[in-house]
Amino acid sequence: MTQQLDFAGINNQLPPQNIEAEEAILGGILLDPDATQMLADTLVTEAFYIQAHRDIYHAALQLSLQHKHIDLLTVTSWLSDHNLLERVGGRNKLAILVDRTVSAVNIDGLAEMVMDKYHARSLISAANQILKLAYDESVPIAERLDLAEQKIFSIRNHSQADKSVRMNRDISVINFEEIRRKSEGEEEPAIATGFYDLDALIGGGFQPGQLIVLGGRPSMGKSSLASQLALSIAADQNAPTMIFCLEMSGEEINKRFLSSESRIEMVYLTTGRLSNTQWEPLARAVADIHDPILMIDDSTGSTPLQIRSKLRKAIAQYGQVKLVVIDYLQLMVDSSSNRLTQMIGAVTRELKLLARECNVPIMLLSQLNRGVEERNNKRPMLSDLRDSGRIEEDADMVLGVYRDEYYNPDTPDRGIAELVVMKNRNGATGTIKLLFEPHFTRFKNLKR
Repeated sequence: MTQQLDFAGINNQLPPQNIEAEEAILGGILLDPDATQMLADTLVTEAFYIQAHRDIYHAALQLSLQHKHIDLLTVTSWLSDHNLLERVGGRNKLAILVDRTVSAVNIDGLAEMVMDKYHARSLISAANQILKLAYDESVPIAERLDLAEQKIFSIRNHSQADKSVRMNRDISVINFEEIRRKSEGEEEPAIATGFYDLDALIGGGFQPGQLIVLGGRPSMGKSSLASQLALSIAADQNAPTMIFCLEMSGEEINKRFLSSESRIEMVYLTTGRLSNTQWEPLARAVADIHDPILMIDDSTGSTPLQIRSKLRKAIAQYGQVKLVVIDYLQLMVDSSSNRLTQMIGAVTRELKLLARECNVPIMLLSQLNRGVEERNNKRPMLSDLRDSGRIEEDADMVLGVYRDEYYNPDTPDRGIAELVVMKNRNGATGTIKLLFEPHFTRFKNLKR
């Protein structure tokens, strides 16, 4: 189906196009039977500016799908059989395309040029549609902004997809250079979490582009752990981090930070009943967490598209973000929908793509199934991830938080939290232990 682009209102300028390149591509297809197969995955029919060129290319694609030989005669015959030959200019048009073409040697380069022009036209069309949206006050402004971003991101995604196939030898060169930079200290090998046993287990820390799922039952401390990681990375590495919290307010998260840093229990901060000796450590805590660039978004109902927009703005303003925390997955979808599994899968896929696009680890918090409560051993397992196996599929790493004292008050592991690495696409799995101070909602390394 041909995409209809909107070029209205562009001051009568000719839309971006390269007719000579289009003709050279079609001539190459008519000369070389293998040319169509080489272009089929990257060059779309809509990329041709001239309708006749679209028809000719479409004919070649259909012949290729039927595993038929492609040349001047077969394409002419197909167009004639489908009453399109006269529309494209007849046999003379096809003969001229062949006469003007020397060979199909550079046909892939020409296809890239034609696709670039097509993306430029798509951008113009999107801009005009966005302009119309801006004037359409019957649609809420938030919805209009969301639609506008969707149109731009759609073009970007298609543009990137066109160039996704690369030679293995080229990737080897890229990897070699990356390894060299890390070896010589020019580039950090990983983003250290600050928990040395965790860093040792997973290969030094989180890797840019990873989707990390952190699961746990309520009251296990997953929100506290994730937010503590965001603050720690921002402070220790002098790098921006972000928290998208759909459940708590920014003020609540900040009070947790103040409690942790000042070692003043949350109950005193919540009630404001501080003793005279507590004001000084509280003031120091405020100063200590002042400089780290940690951004908190407590908007309810955030979508992957909104998160993408805010993340890109943060990167533009503050530089490369080192960690994004999203708390939590199940609040990003309509839990009453009968398509819950598909919706959750769509969210995790979008966030995985976003992590790769922005080269940042994204930590996505997720509830675990209630079935955990029915087992004797309540430590988290991959099968406990709530609502969708797609969470496990899309995640590069899956972590689970467990505190035995929550279920067994007399346990010898009081004050101990277990962090279970249940999946690690690029490394080891296992369990590490951390100290947990519930009064300050703080996790700490065990002494070695």
